[in-house]
Amino acid sequence: MEEPKRVSVEEVRQKVKEGKALLVCAYEDEEKFKKVRLEGAISLNEFKLGGPSLTKNQEIVFYCA
Repeated sequence: MEEPKRVSVEEVRQKVKEGKALLVCAYEDEEKFKKVRLEGAISLNEFKLGGPSLTKNQEIVFYCA
């Protein structure tokens, strides 16, 4: 299995701001998501339910704190 690519906070923040990436909190527990939510992030549950529509070139960045 391939290792996940590590990216800097600044890089992700810029990509999310520009609409080039979708930021997803990797915790299924909604309470945990509320505690560690980052600006512009959606919950894993929202992502699983279809969340916002994605373009072909948009990255998906998962995080856990």
